[in-house]
Amino acid sequence: MHHPAHKLMYRAFAGPSDFEAMVACANASFAADQTGWFRRVEDVARDYAAFTTCVPERDVWIADAGDEIAGYVRAWHWAQADGLQLYSQFAVVAPQWRRQGIGKALHAWLESRQREMAKAHGPHLRHAHHAFVTQGEIARAALLEKSGYRPERYFFTMERASLHDIADFSLPDGLEVRPVQPEHHHAIWDAHTKAFQTHWGYCPPDEADYQRWLVSQVFQPHLWQVAWDAQTNQVAGQVRAYIDDTWNAGNGRLRGWTEFVSVGEPWRRRGLARALISRSLRAQAAAGMTESALGVNSQNGSGANRVYEDCGFVVTRRNCVYRKPIQWSTSE
Repeated sequence: MHHPAHKLMYRAFAGPSDFEAMVACANASFAADQTGWFRRVEDVARDYAAFTTCVPERDVWIADAGDEIAGYVRAWHWAQADGLQLYSQFAVVAPQWRRQGIGKALHAWLESRQREMAKAHGPHLRHAHHAFVTQGEIARAALLEKSGYRPERYFFTMERASLHDIADFSLPDGLEVRPVQPEHHHAIWDAHTKAFQTHWGYCPPDEADYQRWLVSQVFQPHLWQVAWDAQTNQVAGQVRAYIDDTWNAGNGRLRGWTEFVSVGEPWRRRGLARALISRSLRAQAAAGMTESALGVNSQNGSGANRVYEDCGFVVTRRNCVYRKPIQWSTSE
């Protein structure tokens, strides 16, 4: 039997010595909510070393149960292109420590930290708390709704259960897929950024984001399908699939991820996305994968959901972005 919650101590992040207990807590929470997520100490160490808008010693709060971590939260900031300042959150509570008010206490700390962050950015801007919640995180969704958060947008997880029977959509005329060379990396990145400018929640990346991408887990150019316009030598469209070995090991699957799908404005509505996705699925199969998945905005304006269905993907989960405006009284 676990000690009652009053034996807990709330404290700041103490450094890499916390990673092992944090990972144990997060993985137990992920499993309880059937998120499919799975972290290793080295994943967390790599992420924490690369943060640019989060200082863990200041932006992480831990419920310490002595020999284990019962739960923790992390805050960070980003801004949409339209100027909306968003204060994002990560929150987990291990299942054996739930229903004791720990999630609520951590959340109260998180919101107060985010109000401080918002104040530092200036009262003249628009600010909001932001949380991405997966379908299984029922307790977390309830806590957020009780705290005044509202669903802002739904995101689907779509899956293709096998990599057989991949349709052969041919490339539109004048376009060709070229093997990715290092000197193409920036052009590929810039083309994707430009294609996404009109999307909901767009956040303009900077050079630090680009440098981080080059060493990130999703950077697997041997799997990418990048189409170029033969006449103008511009990147017309791309699908940057990747394989997440940690996810696969944790879930006992051989799944590839068909992600970072974009087509530039001049080349849209000609079937390019379908052609690149079908090539990507074949590349994932050739790499030994037996299934594929992707995430998509449920209200995507470019008809992406339809394209993915045509390529054999079906919706398996509905996840939600919750937001709540940040307001503070002038007396604070």
